[in-house]
Amino acid sequence: MAVPPVSGTQELVLASASPRRRELLARLGLADPRILATDIDETPLPGEQPREHAARLAAGKARAAAALAPGGVILAGDTVVGVGRRILPKAEDEQTARRCLALLSGRRHRVFSAIAVLTPDGTLREAMSETVLRFKRLEPAEIEAYIAGGEWHGKAGGYAIQGSAEGFCLWLSGSHSGVVGLPLFETRRLLRAAGLKIA
Repeated sequence: MAVPPVSGTQELVLASASPRRRELLARLGLADPRILATDIDETPLPGEQPREHAARLAAGKARAAAALAPGGVILAGDTVVGVGRRILPKAEDEQTARRCLALLSGRRHRVFSAIAVLTPDGTLREAMSETVLRFKRLEPAEIEAYIAGGEWHGKAGGYAIQGSAEGFCLWLSGSHSGVVGLPLFETRRLLRAAGLKIA
């Protein structure tokens, strides 16, 4: 039996405190979601690959938020930078950011941006954006200048594509908004499928 869609007046809950995700969501005309940040263990599982890691965390965040807001439509996401099978960390200190940038210098990498939408009836809808990027070969002075600017803090892979790091990117194939943190095509599709009214 088909599950009816939720009402277009249903409350949208964004399971993230990221201002970038709020800004991206506003581009879809959803400028005032309820913000409900979640705190789950983001440690990769043994042998877990970047795509799987992003999907698991997005779904986990959605379920954690739903436990606190059971009547809402939950939107959660997670963005993971991968080099081969390796998951790059979110840079919380300069040393980590410096290592990430050195690893990305002159090579291709992938950004997996997973989203999960959980409706009050328990239906979980999931999608994944995969973007391939290549950075120029970075000079040590360029890395140090970027570190000094602070944009790397808390960012997967140690960089923010929406900032000056975009000047390092030789080419990008995929979703720019996904690299920022919320792939808009996939987000719009899942939220419409969940019954939200989006133009």
